Amino acid sequence: MSETDLKVLCDNNGFLARQADWNEDIAELLARAEGIVLGREHWEIIALLQTFYNRFGDSPANRALVGFVKEQLGPEKGSSLYLMKLFPGSPARVGSRIAGLPKPKNCL
Repeated sequence: MSETDLKVLCDNNGFLARQADWNEDIAELLARAEGIVLGREHWEIIALLQTFYNRFGDSPANRALVGFVKEQLGPEKGSSLYLMKLFPGSPARVGSRIAGLPKPKNCL
């Protein structure tokens, strides 16, 4: 799949229009569009973002994401600084986009 094909699958904010279209290859393309090369640490947070969504029915806002990561992985990874290094700008927005989730409700 090319980046042009990916744009067809996304809404105006760059989020997938249908979650069912998500897979790891699409995640890689979405990440590349953000200037991110996905590593093990990214996939760990992507999995947690998807778990959060499945458990609570919404993509997390930044504060909720930090708290959830802290709860699941400990304080070293459950910090804004750690998440910002992985997903610059807005970890909740950028991470949710790459994870194939809807835009968090509190994000601009």
